[in-house]
Amino acid sequence: MCTLVFAWQVFPDAPVVAAANRDELLDRPSEPPSVIGEEPGVVAPRDAEAGGTWIGYNERGVLVAITNRWTDRDVTGERSRGLLVRDALGQGSAEEAARLVERELDEREYERFNLVLADARAAVYVEYDGARRVRNFDPGVHVVVNVGADGDYTVPAERQAAAEQQAENADSVAAALVPEPGETSSSWLDRAADVVSDHQYGVCVHRDRFGTRSSSLITLGRQGTTYRYADGPPCETDYRRVESQV
Repeated sequence: MCTLVFAWQVFPDAPVVAAANRDELLDRPSEPPSVIGEEPGVVAPRDAEAGGTWIGYNERGVLVAITNRWTDRDVTGERSRGLLVRDALGQGSAEEAARLVERELDEREYERFNLVLADARAAVYVEYDGARRVRNFDPGVHVVVNVGADGDYTVPAERQAAAEQQAENADSVAAALVPEPGETSSSWLDRAADVVSDHQYGVCVHRDRFGTRSSSLITLGRQGTTYRYADGPPCETDYRRVESQV
């Protein structure tokens, strides 16, 4: 997954609201969201090749999502990053999930990533490129892409033009999704769905063997959770409610 935009502690009815596009090789197999964990209950799509996931939530109200990270540092991973996401989704809070990730990164290497762990009480951001950096997000709307988050970007020399364009795209998404006065979480998420589907913003990707494979819309509300999923590029695929909920 290469673009994550989420509102944390912005809307009184929903502490965490997220829209995310997953960009991947077109021939890499995956499965749509379903219940993939029981204690706590976890709902997430599944990477059928490595068994992990790129986004999901659990019944304790924890959202975990990962993107690739572009840097000039070469890191060889011992284990799929998607399995780390699954491990984090097994925790009872975002803070507990962050501590698990830190312990895991002390033990072994993964390929580079940006990771978000959020619930009603905390939103934690982990950057990893062989070294880890951990910080907490403030309340607001945040955009995470391969080069970083919220204007704090790393532009690698090996793909400078693409990285600079991605940073520009992320800034455009953030500007478009500033909450409007009196806006509800559902109306903001509908706008977010339009933005991540609109090629004007450059985050719905179409290339020969690589592109946006799916899109997720998740609301972790105080009265319940909703998950809508587009099993294909959102510019041409309808979002459908995920029936498997916890």
